[in-house]
Amino acid sequence: MDVYEPEKLGFCHQRLNRIEPRLNTYIDNGDIAGISTLVARRGQIVHRSLIGLMNTKVDTPISTNAIFRVYSMTKPIICTALMMLHEEGRFHLDQLLSQYLPQFTNQKVLEIDGDKEKLVPVQREISIKDLFTHTSGLSYTFLADAVAKKYRASRLLTDASVSLSDTVQSIADHPLLFHPGERWHYSVSIDVLAHLLEVISNCPLSDFLQDRVFEPLGMDQSGFKVETAQTSNIVDIFGNIDLLGKDVGFDELISATTTEPNKLLDLTNTYPYDNPNHARGGHGLFMTIDDYFRFAQMLLNGGELDGNRVLGRKTVELMNCNHLPLTLLPFGLNDLVMWPGYGFGLGSRVCIDPAQTNLTGSVGEFGWAGAAKTYYWVDPREKIIGIFMSQRLSYFQVPERDFQALVYQALVD
Repeated sequence: MDVYEPEKLGFCHQRLNRIEPRLNTYIDNGDIAGISTLVARRGQIVHRSLIGLMNTKVDTPISTNAIFRVYSMTKPIICTALMMLHEEGRFHLDQLLSQYLPQFTNQKVLEIDGDKEKLVPVQREISIKDLFTHTSGLSYTFLADAVAKKYRASRLLTDASVSLSDTVQSIADHPLLFHPGERWHYSVSIDVLAHLLEVISNCPLSDFLQDRVFEPLGMDQSGFKVETAQTSNIVDIFGNIDLLGKDVGFDELISATTTEPNKLLDLTNTYPYDNPNHARGGHGLFMTIDDYFRFAQMLLNGGELDGNRVLGRKTVELMNCNHLPLTLLPFGLNDLVMWPGYGFGLGSRVCIDPAQTNLTGSVGEFGWAGAAKTYYWVDPREKIIGIFMSQRLSYFQVPERDFQALVYQALVD
């Protein structure tokens, strides 16, 4: 894709040139092997950075063809796909999940009193909207709560060869952490939504995404598998520990940053590029930065790209406004990872108070991130898209925040 003259789109090229030197510090100190960034305004790319390596064994420089494991940046794509079925009247947000997935009927909530566990009936069942907004009572394997520990004990998400339907059945077999709607808690809920999509559409997830999202939007390097001819473009992934590995909780993640070296990781079991069963909702996609730009530009355009409409404008607006009550704000993973100033939409964060975010941005900016330091945002007010791609797990520094600040300081009109 062409890079256009920044000044014609309200950016100062000299200020944009501050991006690479700052991000290069993360390469120079050995924290990250390679970084790719993209900045666009009004549908045109105004800046790219390609820093470091994509294959460290043969010193291959990172390129625009680099393919990244986007981890949780899979989630907005799944939510977009499911909302296509919402537009067709196939479900409503306030419907109970159990109407489509009966294994979620009569669930129990885990209550702990000292060293004693007790299961109590849910006050109400999980709604489909609860899953979109992470208010369902589900948890995630790498978190520190009691349900997350039970997930880890059952090896949830550690084996990519397990089908999506079997994964969701395992989720349903576990208790909830809290009563649906009580609070925001990051979770495997988008994996459940991905299976819900399969059930409602009677179509495998990977096929639905290919036919309804990737092909119409020209995202020809996106999917749960990477073709043999393209595997050399998969970016090496580094980290102290595999986020989805066996017995990895938040304590182990924190500990590994000081007890384990930053090393090249083998993700054959948890995030393979060639396993036919590997289709998930919360992670799993492989994508280039240009493909993610095409997806983000579709959202900025109100559901359309290059004459192909995949969502209606009002659906995009519904997805990217705050759906959380004020009583659930601010939200975050834990005390270490919070998103003040943001609400949460149907699959993405959304800025409701820039002053509280401590980030430069606009009311209505939305986006999400992935565990291996991938990050994107869409700013409808300024018509800006920013995308940061790297491959570093178990890393708690925030180069993506540097990138966002550097983008906005270059905006002069």
